[in-house]
Amino acid sequence: MARDHLDRARGYLASHDVDALLLLRPENRRYVTGFTGTAGLALVTRDDAFLAVDFRYYEQAELQAPGCRVLRGGTDPPGALAEALRGRNVRRIGFEAEFVPYAQVERLREKLAPADLVPLSDVDRLRWVKDPEEIAAVTRAAEIAEAAFAFILGALRPGVRERDVALELEVFMRRAGAERIAFDSVVASGPRSALPHGRATDRGVEEGDLVTLDFGAVYEGYTSDITRTVVVGEATARQRELYALVWEAHERALAATRAGATTREVDAAGRAVIDAAGYGDAFGHALGHGIGLDVHEGPPLSPRDETVLEPGMVVTIEPGIYIPGWGGIRIEDDVVVTADGCRVLTRAPAELVTVPR
Repeated sequence: MARDHLDRARGYLASHDVDALLLLRPENRRYVTGFTGTAGLALVTRDDAFLAVDFRYYEQAELQAPGCRVLRGGTDPPGALAEALRGRNVRRIGFEAEFVPYAQVERLREKLAPADLVPLSDVDRLRWVKDPEEIAAVTRAAEIAEAAFAFILGALRPGVRERDVALELEVFMRRAGAERIAFDSVVASGPRSALPHGRATDRGVEEGDLVTLDFGAVYEGYTSDITRTVVVGEATARQRELYALVWEAHERALAATRAGATTREVDAAGRAVIDAAGYGDAFGHALGHGIGLDVHEGPPLSPRDETVLEPGMVVTIEPGIYIPGWGGIRIEDDVVVTADGCRVLTRAPAELVTVPR
């Protein structure tokens, strides 16, 4: 897989008028080289690929990045990279403008002179279209999250603390094969469910509460991201009404998700349902985002983005309604874009679940 990704990076060079691409963002570095360490510099030219690492990662880099020349940089990997480039015709080096801090850019300019460092804003796009192996990893991460949701329904009851629910979710996912959780799990109950990213607290769940659960697993580096909202006890008429509204927005957005559609069009398909019901101001975030090596990557499904969806892109569909003082409802699934639609990867029940008290 890394070899194909290395070739994709070389194709990127040709379209951006640079002689080399410097990768420091861990997700991009891993994508192109296969190296999973937390530090190092990867540089790709039309003919070569270098991976400069410090003492901690010599053996790991050799094992994981067979397509690269590993540079043993001691305490100065940038210096080792500069030495390897000496005498080569590398004049323009593109770097990840939205990731590398200004101070680090200045240090790299000094090390890599006389080459010119060129800021590039779209390097992450290399990762947006997934190959079958990547989709398989996301699918497995989704399966782990689905199993965790089925498990946690048995733990939800009046009096249980949000923090304990989050812990049970996370332990289950690790035991089920996740290498780690994708992000801090959201468990928000009662009025707190109106917080789109409400982290778990010591609040005890009460009978009649809406409980929003937003969580994900990581498998072989790839993430899942799922949200379900349930009711503990009997659901009220208003809870059922607003849940049905979010469900309809979710289904309309899924129906609009296909290769050739723009991200703005998919967002609009779901948003129109909520707007028409008079709750537009209660849906203040984008409809979704890409997932992969990072749980929040491109493309964004928002009113301000015009990316054309391509087969192999993996995105979330997550409409919601959030009413301060009352609560919130969100339904989120991970889907892979296909030529004629999309395939849902997260198959946990999305209809309203009421948990026996």
